[in-house]
Amino acid sequence: MTQPSFGKRLGWRIETFFYDLVCLLLKPFSFNQVSAIGGWIIGSIGPLTSKQKIARTGLKIAFPDASKDEIKSLLKQQWKNTGRTFAEFPILHRLDVRDGNDRVKVIGGDILQDIIKHGKPVVIVTGHFANWEVMAMVLTQWGLDVQITYRPINNPHIDRRVRRQREAYGTKLMVPKSGPKGAKELVDALKRGESIALLNDQKFNQGIAIPFFGVDAMTAPGPTRLSLASGAPILPLSLARDKANFTMTVHDLIELKNTGNRNKDVEEGVRRINKFIEDRVRKNPTQWFWVHRRWPKEHYRAD
Repeated sequence: MTQPSFGKRLGWRIETFFYDLVCLLLKPFSFNQVSAIGGWIIGSIGPLTSKQKIARTGLKIAFPDASKDEIKSLLKQQWKNTGRTFAEFPILHRLDVRDGNDRVKVIGGDILQDIIKHGKPVVIVTGHFANWEVMAMVLTQWGLDVQITYRPINNPHIDRRVRRQREAYGTKLMVPKSGPKGAKELVDALKRGESIALLNDQKFNQGIAIPFFGVDAMTAPGPTRLSLASGAPILPLSLARDKANFTMTVHDLIELKNTGNRNKDVEEGVRRINKFIEDRVRKNPTQWFWVHRRWPKEHYRAD
């Protein structure tokens, strides 16, 4: 394995210093204050970055009939949500959904409790809604035996810190987001009776082209294939925020049909997941992660 250059390692150290500094500066503030500060800062800076064009293009694809003023308003609000989300990440360990507070409410909790009670594995599918880390926190603090996928941060020092922060609020069982090793760990987890959780709303170049808001978008088929192969149903989750308060919804299980035509079955499953994600985005359009290039590159060049 090639060792990173001195410049790269120095850059990582500098980034880590500022990350630690920010975490230190946040300590005296309440959760509400940190969230609001993050929303204000990123809400002010975000529109000045190159990500503004990416977010605007995505919103125009998803809502082609929206006026310029409507798109402008959506852009402004999605930056505030993004800012709140990233400011909240380092302090999520302050939250505990088991202590009866109203910070996080769960709708459809009986479905999740039934899964936990009977120990039947499910393939949990969700997207980058509001502060998506809150959903992982609920799953682990409620006691679900679950393997949660993640994409390691490029800076290994910050990655270790983020993993420790996740462990602080209960999320310990994590596997790499992609690759043969990660896939095998997920298959093994399902065989052991453990559930798995995956974000399934971002572009995956090795995926399959499935309509998303009417435009073909490369979508990861992994969750669908894992469900079909194991027989474990899909459990969709979503999250919405009201400032620094959250409502997580546990939706009805999706039982995929296994007709024997694997390609057709996988495509149908991915379509159903894309439709679920699309419906949630339509309901809360400012609380999705729009700064990701979800659609093919040519759409962003044309904007």
